[in-house]
Amino acid sequence: MLFGIVLVKSEAVSWYRIYEMFRFQSFHMYGIIGSAVFMGVLFLWIFKKVDLKTTEGKTIALPPKTKSFTRYMAGGIIFGLGWALAGACPGPMYILLGTGAFSILIVIAAALLGTFVYGLLRDRLPH
Repeated sequence: MLFGIVLVKSEAVSWYRIYEMFRFQSFHMYGIIGSAVFMGVLFLWIFKKVDLKTTEGKTIALPPKTKSFTRYMAGGIIFGLGWALAGACPGPMYILLGTGAFSILIVIAAALLGTFVYGLLRDRLPH
């Protein structure tokens, strides 16, 4: 709930702010995204320095990713198009539902359908 409140108060779930971002008219969303990336990098660095453990006593580690230009470009383009068309990325979709924007249910249903179709086609897609 706290995350939702922060995103609503910072206007990160506002369609107008997202529209401004995609038209390069405002720094607002880039500042929010940039600060989130910075915080993610900072926390991962701290986790590695402190050798933080899970509740089960295992060291927190990120497995190495396979490098593939095609899949990251295709995924990024699909994600960006969906974000631009819907006016919301996956996290804020549920926050918008909580604010009473019930038309977002169409977007949530489409996202779930897309995830299901990906699961069916995953073995046939290049990874």
